[in-house]
Amino acid sequence: MFKIRKCLSLGAGGLAAALMAAAPSHAQTGAEFYNGKTVTYIVSTGAGGGYDTYGRLVSEYMQRYLPGSTFVVKNVPGAGHLIGANTIYASKPDGLTIGTFNTGLIYNQLIATDGVKFDLTKMSWVGKAASEPRVFVIAAQSPIKTFDELRSQKEPVNFATSGIGSSNYVEINSLTNVLKLPVKVLTGYNGNDDQLAMRRGEVTGGMGSRSSFNSFIENGYGRFIAQIGGSQKDLPQLKDLVKDPDGSAIVALIQSQGDLSRLTAGPPEIPADRLAALRDAYRKALEDKELQAKAATLKIPLDPAYGDDVLKAIKAALTQKPEMVALLKSALEKKEAPAQ
Repeated sequence: MFKIRKCLSLGAGGLAAALMAAAPSHAQTGAEFYNGKTVTYIVSTGAGGGYDTYGRLVSEYMQRYLPGSTFVVKNVPGAGHLIGANTIYASKPDGLTIGTFNTGLIYNQLIATDGVKFDLTKMSWVGKAASEPRVFVIAAQSPIKTFDELRSQKEPVNFATSGIGSSNYVEINSLTNVLKLPVKVLTGYNGNDDQLAMRRGEVTGGMGSRSSFNSFIENGYGRFIAQIGGSQKDLPQLKDLVKDPDGSAIVALIQSQGDLSRLTAGPPEIPADRLAALRDAYRKALEDKELQAKAATLKIPLDPAYGDDVLKAIKAALTQKPEMVALLKSALEKKEAPAQ
């Protein structure tokens, strides 16, 4: 009774104020939640290189479309993107940690690689920024001018890759083993380390997304000798150079992954309203004319897709016949010396 009488004695204005003070505060939802919050955007490579470029560009413009938010890019390299992806997957599902990693992790989940601690079908998918044809790259000082000349080498040539979980490691190992290419695969070249290694003469070549190597080629440091996917007509398509059925199957699988590039995702079970806000900010970022102009200046492609459309594509990529999974696993596990 004392509390009621006290409130009544306050009068109408005082009563309203007292009731407002006693009521629970309004829970922030959706975009409101991000006002005053810091979002950590994890890039699963070191600084420099394509993934870092896309990650920083996406973060800058997502921040613009989530008023009051601050985006901080955190590089978490290692194990061919596995460490970064595992970090994203294990993070608190509060919508404050998202990030990027490469499509090589699709292959790794397919064959249950050691170190995979995520399920890509359960992640909170924000979007993907590009489609990326793959290319074979040879250092300018090498005499190798064509894919056929690569295949005819009498001694193994060194190719640089990121790490065991990365797409270039999975793809070049698969192709090397199935096609019996005279290639020795070296790991530990993150970001643009592979380009620097080619310039130093430490390695002869590499493989990756075309956009990542465009400036390298334009500056005269190397040459493309074959491409997988894409609409460009200036290079031979690897599918036309490969007659072996298993080789053709691997090339087709790699080409299908090219449509899923520069991904952005968070851990499972981000609240629906916060995930919707992230997706909305991502869409607005990728549709921003200024971002598009920056991407054109950087010569990096944009071909975005959003939310559940990306999730559907991920699930489709992970739905492979047992024969394909066995072929991929066999290709990665075989340790035969390259053909002499």
